Amino acid sequence: MLPSAGVRARPGRRRPRPAQLIVLSFVLTIAAGTALLMLPVSSQDRAPTLLEAAFTATSATTVTGLGVVDTPTFWTGFGQAVILGLIKVGGLGVMTFTALLGLLVLRRLDLAQRLDTAASTRAPGLGDLRSVLATVVGFSALVEALVAAVLTLRFLLGYGMGPGQALWNGVFHAVSAFNNAGFALFSTNLMGFVGDPFVCLPIAAAIISGGLGLPVVAALHRHVRRPERWSLTVRLVLVGTAVLLTAGTAMYLLLEWDNPATLGALPPAERVLAAFFQSVTTRTAGFNSLDYGQMHPVTLLATDALMFIGAGPAGTAGGIKITTAGVLFFIVLTEIRGQGAVHAFGRRLSRSTHREAITVVLLSVLVVVTATAMLMGLSAFSTDQLAFEAVSAFATVGLSTGITAQLPPAGQAVLMVLMLLGRVGPATVAGSLALTPRTRHFEYPKERPLIG
Repeated sequence: MLPSAGVRARPGRRRPRPAQLIVLSFVLTIAAGTALLMLPVSSQDRAPTLLEAAFTATSATTVTGLGVVDTPTFWTGFGQAVILGLIKVGGLGVMTFTALLGLLVLRRLDLAQRLDTAASTRAPGLGDLRSVLATVVGFSALVEALVAAVLTLRFLLGYGMGPGQALWNGVFHAVSAFNNAGFALFSTNLMGFVGDPFVCLPIAAAIISGGLGLPVVAALHRHVRRPERWSLTVRLVLVGTAVLLTAGTAMYLLLEWDNPATLGALPPAERVLAAFFQSVTTRTAGFNSLDYGQMHPVTLLATDALMFIGAGPAGTAGGIKITTAGVLFFIVLTEIRGQGAVHAFGRRLSRSTHREAITVVLLSVLVVVTATAMLMGLSAFSTDQLAFEAVSAFATVGLSTGITAQLPPAGQAVLMVLMLLGRVGPATVAGSLALTPRTRHFEYPKERPLIG
């Protein structure tokens, strides 16, 4: 068989798998971002250390939002632009961004690029890549432009900013919100806008839009008026999003209503707005209009669960994804009912889907628990603070109780690894490191051990 056009067969050399290329592309992008942030033009008062630059580049590329320096006061306009560029590249996915450049410059993609891009975007087929990429670019540009326009007007008319400053703040926060990054150009993040619906609601809308994921956006674009044609992924994401947003809002209202350091100091209407905004941003965006360092430990634990779940697959969000949590829920529900096959929304789930969901969840739990234990050995902060930091990094959320910059260098390095693992996904990392799969031509006898 002849090799496809644009792909050269090299004897003795095996082409890296798409999963390996996805991991490598993120690593190279982080390295390039680190180099740019190390330039004298990127910082204001002093040059960043290598760890500070690398941590910021990792956080931006993985669209997390954790920081060890104050973004608005430490980085110059150039440095902030570098961060914004890394957020955009990381939010789209490095392989997706590379494919877009290939289409713009070469007007075509070879087979290798198609395989890589399909793995990155989870496109249903190689023939759909052009429409997939067009949907990615068009939808993200539309949402970011609309949110940027609203925020610019609000900053200009409501807060007395000059036109240039208002525009830059509007664009930066719109891009950061849609890509679920959580970077802000205010030292207290969005705490100064806790009661302002004209800032919080547009940002919340961008976060939700980016967190739905490409498969859901594409399906809604094609069949918005025909819900009977929605796939199981679409149904799980939409229903799961509604349930988690409602539950998260209720949780914050219930646990923090009388806390004078968070919701307790606000009027009732603003408490509802702040609770809803935190429920939205907890799902991997990382903006905060309340001080998480002042929240009740029970609230932090519940927030850990929301962060760990995350939002939709193949989007800008992190976490194990709503679909994974949904599949696990229906597996448990089926076992409790004593039924055989697992069904969800009128569809039967394949057994391979069961295994994938369980594998992703267990690998993620293992990573978070191991990282939390390492952080406990490296610092003297409380377990709930360190667990919150670890989950936030792994789920690429970016929320913090304020201890990120106070962690020792080794602890910050642990968070960097967590952010990278969380962005590319534990399953992708496992696949990229695995040996060549071998087909087994026999099966062992079946036996059922005692469970529980």
